[in-house]
Amino acid sequence: MKTKVLKNNEVKRAWYIVDAKDRILGRMATRIAKILIGKNKPDYSPQVDCGDYVVVLNAGQFKVTGKKITDKIYYHHTMYPGGLKAQSLQSLLEKNPRKAVYHAVSGMLPKNRLRKLRLCRLKIYLAAEHPHGVQKPELIDV
Repeated sequence: MKTKVLKNNEVKRAWYIVDAKDRILGRMATRIAKILIGKNKPDYSPQVDCGDYVVVLNAGQFKVTGKKITDKIYYHHTMYPGGLKAQSLQSLLEKNPRKAVYHAVSGMLPKNRLRKLRLCRLKIYLAAEHPHGVQKPELIDV
């Protein structure tokens, strides 16, 4: 038996739609990350970016369990002394709910050179409409 190694020019990418309405954020993010990496395909290779495109609709209508809406804190540092900034999930949802979904999926991806390329294939929209109808995306249930 021979093992086929996938090359970059042999990758065939599909488009998938995920409706985030009433879905748990963490569970949805892990399944989206698996599709972006390409682990749902039989010809997966870890060194090749073989994932698919994912369109997330209704990004502001997801759910979280427990007290995460108030207790989950997102941190970033401005690289100046005393520049640690903190923001709760509730305030992030009021300002930019797309960023919460992006951050959750980004945290589920491996921290390597392919991460930025994989995140470029993630399209997040607040409404139920999207401009990717030409690609004929397939609706999947996560």
